Amino acid sequence: MPDSHSDTPRASGSPVAKVEIAKVISAPFDENTYVFHLADRSDCIVFDPGLQPGAIEKLLDEQGLTPAAILCTHGHSDHIAGNHALKKRWPEAPLLIGRGDASKLTDPVGNLSAGFGFEVLSPEADQTVVGGDVYEAAGMRWRVVDTPGHSAGHVSFLLETPDGAVHAVAGDVLFRGSVGRTDFPDGDFETLRESIHSQLFTLPDAAIVYPGHGPTTTVGEEKRNNPFVGKPSGWIEPS
Repeated sequence: MPDSHSDTPRASGSPVAKVEIAKVISAPFDENTYVFHLADRSDCIVFDPGLQPGAIEKLLDEQGLTPAAILCTHGHSDHIAGNHALKKRWPEAPLLIGRGDASKLTDPVGNLSAGFGFEVLSPEADQTVVGGDVYEAAGMRWRVVDTPGHSAGHVSFLLETPDGAVHAVAGDVLFRGSVGRTDFPDGDFETLRESIHSQLFTLPDAAIVYPGHGPTTTVGEEKRNNPFVGKPSGWIEPS
């Protein structure tokens, strides 16, 4: 179930290429795969390929896009199940994941697929990342931040466009009006809350959050209204 929208950043003095974003929703967990690319380029970045890789490939073919990289926010099966198919078709596209979750790619118990009665195996990572790293591909420069709590090695990827707009691909950390589950073996709510407060709530209120499930939101919206980590939960914005 693909959909798309675009952001039109403008630097003073001259226009720049739009950042275009498409989303594919994979059953049975309604997991979001995101495809980011610049309007004047045919290479792209694919985030969190889900359990229906055929739908992702169809979107890429329809839009004439080629993955320059596959980036995973974490190693749970619904976010890595499409890695094998995409790497088979585009073997030159490097696969990246947070260092602390890399082992889950090839471990059905660790990536939780075994617990659901099926086995997901991804190719190993070509590169692992940690908070503070910067990854550049397809004309975009992504900053990595550590956001553990849903899983121990969860990371989020941040893109700032020339006009100052911020895009945060946040996986299963922060949702619209909710947060990621913390009842998995390496999950922890206090860690998750700290990740959100220190890494996401420090972004501009207008920053767009692209969650692993459900609709997009903004940092400001979650600060004001999120019942788990925002003002309704007692969080007070630092002065």
